[in-house]
Amino acid sequence: MDEKTEHLRDIFMDVSDEGSVTESQTAGRGSLTDADEATVRARLGETVARMRERYEFRTDLDDEALVTLVREFYGGSSDGAMADELGVDEAAVVEARLDLHLLREADDDVAFDAAAFRKRVVDGDATDDDLAAAFDTDAETAARYRRVVEAQQAARQVSRRFTSAFEDALAEAGLATQLTAATRETGLDEATEDIDSLDSDADVSM
Repeated sequence: MDEKTEHLRDIFMDVSDEGSVTESQTAGRGSLTDADEATVRARLGETVARMRERYEFRTDLDDEALVTLVREFYGGSSDGAMADELGVDEAAVVEARLDLHLLREADDDVAFDAAAFRKRVVDGDATDDDLAAAFDTDAETAARYRRVVEAQQAARQVSRRFTSAFEDALAEAGLATQLTAATRETGLDEATEDIDSLDSDADVSM
């Protein structure tokens, strides 16, 4: 463990209630000690912090709550279950995980031409109302899918480096990341390829 990771682990152990937070996170998994869990959360927290520095997050959740969200997402929790865990509504969870580039197959489930929609978003020449009219949907649905497309594009521009960092932290602790592996085999990859064909610029910096 390097000095920075150890320092972050200590911070998480200091600010969280070890008797309740760690216990609730490890319940049902049973493979990590309290120290291991704190180390995992510290590494996830470091990645969340880097993302917050790089992007303008729309979520109101703090970094500790976002670490819990990442942990639960990779543990297979639904958006509804994560909302219950964090004491927020489901829309807040979706907003947060899109900020973190955590995508689900269901995010890409729309009743219109997704590739054409993505092109309009990437071109940047349409409002939500314009998109709604063009794709025969309502403005709320257009706004929601625009957020998904923006998250897909942001993840692609850094070659999914942040999600890879989340997965590495969990994998090195012996925790499965099969959820994302399965997600990558879905239409989300096709969506990303569509965006690649529109914009080949990628930012490889963290």
